[in-house]
Amino acid sequence: MKVCAKGVWDETIPGIVFDENGVSNFCRLQEKMMADYPRGTQGQADWEKLVVEMKAAGKNRRYDCIVGVSGGVDSSYLLHLAHQYGLRPLAVNLDNGFNSEIAVQNIYKVTSKLGIDLETYVIDYEEIKDLLRAYMKAGMPWIDTPTDLAIKATMYKVARSEGIRYILRGNDFRSEGKQPKEWTYADAKQLRFIHRRFGAGVPLKTYPLLTLFTLVYSGLVRGIKDIRPYYYLAYKKQDAKQLMMELYDWQDYGGHHHENLFTKFSMAYWLPRKFGIDKRKINLSAQVLSQAISREEALAQLQRSFATDEELELTRAYVQKKLDLSDQEFQQIWTAPAKKIFDYPSHYELIFNSVRRLRPLLKKLYAFTPMSVSANAMLDAKPQRS
Repeated sequence: MKVCAKGVWDETIPGIVFDENGVSNFCRLQEKMMADYPRGTQGQADWEKLVVEMKAAGKNRRYDCIVGVSGGVDSSYLLHLAHQYGLRPLAVNLDNGFNSEIAVQNIYKVTSKLGIDLETYVIDYEEIKDLLRAYMKAGMPWIDTPTDLAIKATMYKVARSEGIRYILRGNDFRSEGKQPKEWTYADAKQLRFIHRRFGAGVPLKTYPLLTLFTLVYSGLVRGIKDIRPYYYLAYKKQDAKQLMMELYDWQDYGGHHHENLFTKFSMAYWLPRKFGIDKRKINLSAQVLSQAISREEALAQLQRSFATDEELELTRAYVQKKLDLSDQEFQQIWTAPAKKIFDYPSHYELIFNSVRRLRPLLKKLYAFTPMSVSANAMLDAKPQRS
């Protein structure tokens, strides 16, 4: 198995290539992003400029930004950060029926202590259940796509209804990296197709769907912009955890994104056991390049299981029961052929074949160049069908 000389990206990652020094193209992408969005003095200045813009846009309004919260460390610390800089955020949480009790309590503790209003958007459970089951029946790798798309859609939906122009999200490419499109790409067109083909016909009345048209309208007409503060600021996850525990009695929930139990099942059970995919290779590699951990530590972590077999089986049983899947139904899903992201229709080619023409639009939507756009240029992003 060939492994990147600088990180722990390896040959199991689709589209990976290595140069004569054993350095992968994923590593080069990570280095480019770090160079494009420097921290330190420049990053601090860029962030403070955005703070001024947000305060000006929110003048005479109740809120000047939205912070998406999950109860995880990244989003919890983001509330703390926004308060530190004198911003008046509205915290927005998506409830898909799988939030852990620890995550719910974390959100309550932080928002209560800081006096930040919280809006929880609840999707009708029959709708999200039908969508998650449909993605599993479709044999998709990243079955938590309906949640990911709904989180983004909810942020924009609330921003439009409240007249808020800035959305803050806790994404951090220095700790998360860039997942290959073959593992996680998703859009509304593909979700609708999979739901029609594999769902039970439950109409999506409360599920928030961010179509390409709605996204463009939100950015061009309503002036809503997506901001990632950790692109600019010196953020260290472990330090943030310690501070949140001390100041807010925040509790740790285990692994990366394990604050949501379906996400935990997707990352720690479904992907590695059915597809042989370990997303930690991407996350840990990014952390090595940002010097949060050593390469040796990352390699050692990959040798360890996501959790004990007993814990993973309990998680699987919980998800199976909550989705109303019998043992026979789950077994049929589990033994069915694994599919690829691009086996089903999507907007991928339409969007990324038009990236150059869409650059003026991207500047309206984001305060940064999305990593997927940079990846499209560097990783030869042509989707492959099976």
